[in-house]
Amino acid sequence: MDPRLSILPNKAGVYIMRAKEGTIIYIGKAKNLADRVKQYFQESNLYSRGWKLPSLLPLIAKIDYVTCASERDALVLEEKLIKQYQPFFNSLGKDGKSYPYLKLTMGEDYPRLQMTRRVIRGKDLYFGPYPKSSIVKSLMRFLWKSKYAPLRPCKWNFSRERELDPRKINTCIYYHTGQCPAPCAGKISYEDYRALAQRMADFLEGNFGNITENITALMKAHSDKMEYEQAAVFRNFLHALSHMKERVLVGRFKDEKITTAMENTDKLKRLAEVIGMHKLPAHIEAFDNSHLFGREAVGCMVCYINGEKNHEHYRRFKIRSKLPERGGSDFTMMEESVYRRLRQIKRDPAQTPDLILLDGGKSQISAALNAYERAGMFIPFIALAETHEGIYLPAAQESIKLPIGDPALNLLMEIRDEVHRFAITYHRKLRDKAEIHGHQNQEGLIDGKDPAGRDL
Repeated sequence: MDPRLSILPNKAGVYIMRAKEGTIIYIGKAKNLADRVKQYFQESNLYSRGWKLPSLLPLIAKIDYVTCASERDALVLEEKLIKQYQPFFNSLGKDGKSYPYLKLTMGEDYPRLQMTRRVIRGKDLYFGPYPKSSIVKSLMRFLWKSKYAPLRPCKWNFSRERELDPRKINTCIYYHTGQCPAPCAGKISYEDYRALAQRMADFLEGNFGNITENITALMKAHSDKMEYEQAAVFRNFLHALSHMKERVLVGRFKDEKITTAMENTDKLKRLAEVIGMHKLPAHIEAFDNSHLFGREAVGCMVCYINGEKNHEHYRRFKIRSKLPERGGSDFTMMEESVYRRLRQIKRDPAQTPDLILLDGGKSQISAALNAYERAGMFIPFIALAETHEGIYLPAAQESIKLPIGDPALNLLMEIRDEVHRFAITYHRKLRDKAEIHGHQNQEGLIDGKDPAGRDL
């Protein structure tokens, strides 16, 4: 098996197989990109799909991929790309068939809930798409039977001005069995029925209220009574609810964003190659410090996921270590920042990055090693020296110098500049606060206390 495949991430996404001239010949989706793509190159699977796999493999020259937020996101993105590029080896998706949506006919006086593959903008509301339509159908059936939002299941067209023929009402089994609120027969008012429709709309928007907690309690209650069949019904409902709660991010993908994602992947592949990593450094955290002669000393960390800024995981540290009176110590500040971040990661291992980047050279490398020893853990890390843009590895005597324009160097410089900006901004904010505080002290306030010595 090609060792280059080991760089694929264990995440949901779409893989794009290209021929030597760059033509896209196959597009697929995966819950786990690494596992799925490796299956193509296992001899035991060679003839499992008839002619397709033996014909496809000799033509593959390059495999691109785009990671996605969820498996459902990957399903929808795969469909979009297949329609756009029409790869020869894709038999599905070429007929224009799309994933279904739920349509709430709010343009009618008495709305219905339908499944459709066509979205026509107007007064009606659309929700989805839902790649696993059978799950959604089961969920809607459950909501209807449980009277949560029992909208009429019939296909009759009627309104407040144009009432339904009584003969049709008399032949309706849902009316006679009481399964439908029967707005056609006046059993529910227009206002109350619209309230039911709005309740369904809110539910489909993701405003589930406490329904999850209630269903979980019912499932447990039936399980405790060994009523496993009924418990399974509630379990399936929760599974379907989870499927509907997944955010479909594909709507935010534009062609340039897909291109950017692929370019970022190439940068990360190149970086892994340069520093000798056998895993794609999809999650990178970078550290830098800032101070003014040792005052208002701060350490900062920025986070990049798949080559993009992830502001949610940015961190700031007020330096607590004792520094020289008339100057700072980049070594001490870097050690403290990295150490405190490692302690956070030990409490929540899910935050562990693939790679740590330090702004600096050999001194920062030594500081990080001290922090690792104190924390009792190790994460791959490198340093980037701003003076000559050399990449330092922990055990190397000389830095790695890449030509200007190299994709890996461009990515590292971007991340380094971002953490530098973040650190300076935080330092200036604290310095401005200190100056304001100093002015207040000159007006009779000393060290955060009023003239009588009371805390402010």
